[in-house]
Amino acid sequence: MAELTTEQLIAMDKDSLWHHLFQHKALETNNPLIVTGGKGLMIEDISGKQYLDAVSGAVWCVNIGYGRERMAKAVYDQLIEMPYYAGSAGNIPTIKLAGKLKELLPRLDKTFFANSGSEANEKAFKAVRQMNRLKGNNEKYKILYRDRDYHGTTIGALSATGQHERKADYGPFVPGFSSFEHACCYRCPFGKEYGSCEIECAQAVEWAIKREGGAEQVAAIIVEPITAGGGIIKPVPEYYPMVQKICKKYDVEMIMDEVVCGFGRTGKWFGHLHFDVDPDIMTTAKGMASAYQPLSCMMAKDHIFNVFKEDASDPLAFFRDISTYGGCAGSTAAGLENIAIMEEENLLDNTVKMGEYMLGQLNELRSMDLVGDVRGEGLFAGVELVVDKKTKQAVSEAQMAQVMADIAAQGVLCGRTNKSLPGLNNTVTLAPALVATKEDIDRIVGAIKNSLEKNAK
Repeated sequence: MAELTTEQLIAMDKDSLWHHLFQHKALETNNPLIVTGGKGLMIEDISGKQYLDAVSGAVWCVNIGYGRERMAKAVYDQLIEMPYYAGSAGNIPTIKLAGKLKELLPRLDKTFFANSGSEANEKAFKAVRQMNRLKGNNEKYKILYRDRDYHGTTIGALSATGQHERKADYGPFVPGFSSFEHACCYRCPFGKEYGSCEIECAQAVEWAIKREGGAEQVAAIIVEPITAGGGIIKPVPEYYPMVQKICKKYDVEMIMDEVVCGFGRTGKWFGHLHFDVDPDIMTTAKGMASAYQPLSCMMAKDHIFNVFKEDASDPLAFFRDISTYGGCAGSTAAGLENIAIMEEENLLDNTVKMGEYMLGQLNELRSMDLVGDVRGEGLFAGVELVVDKKTKQAVSEAQMAQVMADIAAQGVLCGRTNKSLPGLNNTVTLAPALVATKEDIDRIVGAIKNSLEKNAK
């Protein structure tokens, strides 16, 4: 195709491209954002305007920042050597990456590669259901999920998602999925306050298990270590030990969805490492290759994996699943290089240091009229906006849109809870690349502060 002018590309975008999570009516009077380049935390659009990307590619995945030539070279070299073979066989970078992941998480023994977080969660659901069938527990198939957590865009993963606006219009959903209450202290679903409560949000897991048939029917729960798109919610320290104890009591597997929190986002390799918890299955994606290539995986303990090889005489007694693009050697080569960069540049240490600074700066905004709560861990934070601090009434969708537009007008792109939670799409979300500096943080927080001051009037 011949080189196109800016005007031609904009026209072609409007004519041919179906954008994600976007109301296209807006393009009748406005032009789309077309991104043409990036370096570090900065991106440039087709008009030459530059933005500081405070959400690592809009969906929290470019963890090592833009413009990494060595990532491109690692992928290129592997594609020349051997680009692909189905995951029914091994290849060198895939074997190495599985070994590296086991080094980072020695309690999770086996890794199954795929290409997206949604797909990885589907693998987890299939694995626990088939495992129980192979063990003769034919009725033990139900999977519980937490309100406000998000687990993917496929119908199965969406069935396990606690965000009602994300699910609207896409049902009926897969049978066997049921929810339990979220763990956001600021909006406690039980009307309690931390310090004088009995951690009812954790007890809710047991109540849900009993409601859904107990140990005979409930196979697993799935949770994000820190709820991401549902408002950046970090559970209290007592939460996960209580939930783990409940799961063991009822022989329920714990699936930890690390799609967002994995690979340094919170200052540790994985978000669940902040808590006293030991998941049976973990899924991850996004920062796994910092989005330089599509890549995800499911990791499982041996007690799950071993069930699939116990009866080799049964022609169906193995995990009959495949991910076509889980065999892309360029993707696993990118995953290896991504980890190497993070280790060599001590990006976890930088995330801890800059994360503490960012949360400190954000907490200084608590006195502002519109700020109800500040939450986060590492370079992962949320600022919940309200119009009344006493009643915690959320800002309207229109107010929220204006706040975000005013931040973007200053050349900073932040995220927000978006068409997810009815009446509560009111949290500004931040997840800058793990190479962020104090200057970057100051610019991000400064833009938020300026917008809140403007919109409080």
